[in-house]
Parts: sequence; C-alpha cells; structure tokens
Amino acid sequence: MTTKAVGIDIGGTGIKGAIVDVATGELLTDRKKLATPSGGKPEDILDTVLALFEELGDIGSDTPVGVCFPAVIIRGRTMSAANVSKKWIGLEAEKMFEDKLGRSIHFVNDADAAGVAEARYGAAVDAKGLTILTTLGTGIGSAMLYNGELIPNSELGHLQLDGRDAEKLASTSAKEDEDLSWMEWAKRLQRYYEHLELLFSPDLILVGGGISKSSDEFLPLLDLRAPIKPAKLRNNAGIVGAAELATR
Repeated sequence: MTTKAVGIDIGGTGIKGAIVDVATGELLTDRKKLATPSGGKPEDILDTVLALFEELGDIGSDTPVGVCFPAVIIRGRTMSAANVSKKWIGLEAEKMFEDKLGRSIHFVNDADAAGVAEARYGAAVDAKGLTILTTLGTGIGSAMLYNGELIPNSELGHLQLDGRDAEKLASTSAKEDEDLSWMEWAKRLQRYYEHLELLFSPDLILVGGGISKSSDEFLPLLDLRAPIKPAKLRNNAGIVGAAELATR
C-alpha cells in the first residue's frame, strides 16, 4: 500500500495542496497555495488546480490524488456550491478534474475530508460513538463520524435557527461582519451547539477552521453536555484528509 498521496483543498478564497505521508498525516512538501479565482467559475478553478498541481513537482502516475471541494458531492457530482459559482451545481465535477489532471482522483466534500483527517491523525483518533466536526469560517462546514467512519454530506451549517441558516448567525464571518465580542459570539455558538446536541446527541464535538487557533477565547465560554475541543490539523486538515481518502 502506498504511503504517499497528493491532497488538494479548494476553498472560497484559496486553493491549497501538498504531498502527504498518509502513514503519519505529515506534509512531505511545502504547502502550496493559490488564490481562488474571483467568482469561482468551474473553468477558472480547474485551471488553477492544474497550475497548483504542477507546482508540486514531478508526481508519479501511480501516486493517488484526492481533491476536496465546498459542496455536497454525490457520485462525483457537485450538488451545491458554497462560496463558489452556482455553475458548479449538478456538474460531473470529479470527471472534469480527472480530465484536467489527466488521471483518476478521489473527490470529496471539504469538511468531510477534514473530519477524516482528525479521525485518523488528530483530535478524534480512537473516538467512540458520534463525533461531529464543525469548521468555523466563511460559513460552517461539518463532518459526522461514527466510530471513525464518515457519514458524508452532513451540511450542518445549514440547520435553521430563527429562520436563517445557522452559519449566518454563528460563523467566523458573522463574528467579524457584526464586530461581535468573544462573549457575544459565544452566546450564538452556545445556541448552535445546543441545537446539534438536541438533534444528534454527539459524544464529541470538534471545532476547526482558522479561528480554532484562538479556541481559548471562546470554547471555555460554552456549556455543553458533550466534550468540545479544537481540531488539531487546522488548515492542513482538508489536504491531509483528501490524500488519505485517495489511498483507500
């Protein structure tokens, strides 16, 4: 079994990639990053992914490649589009990436990839029962894992609170756009995570995304039944998870 794979993580603002040691979850190369093209149109993102892939150097034809993307993905099709062009909706995206890169890939939702990485290498190693990872950023991404096995496409940032998507109230963007204090934001997170507990009764909740590096500012303000703690892999989680899934 190969111990090396490529992971590419497509986001609304940046596209990142690296070669990963899937035995340890460590990056074998520097992480490369290019800006996501304005508007996030399919042809522009495909071109940028190809440019990033080429920046990674000479990648053997037998090296697995995983790509993660901010969308519900069913049988290789993108069925939604978060912070990218709505033109992605309904496309055979996996085939499009394979044609552009000239090789087979594994294609997965970005938060799902991050969840798999945390279960294999991070804060959810050997976690029993239901783990819910939430990624706080422009929106709220989510991954659900039961005894380490992924339940794909959960999209828990779109649960309704006060008739609005939860991510409109409790994402990092909401905190920044409304200039909320840590305490004010924590009250919104409390409502959101209480709602997750009401619906799913998780055994563990993980918080990822860039804001997780400041978790000491807000996690102690939350009072939940389940343990809640920061994810470990942070901005590398999507890369690592996509690479690991590509080797399966």
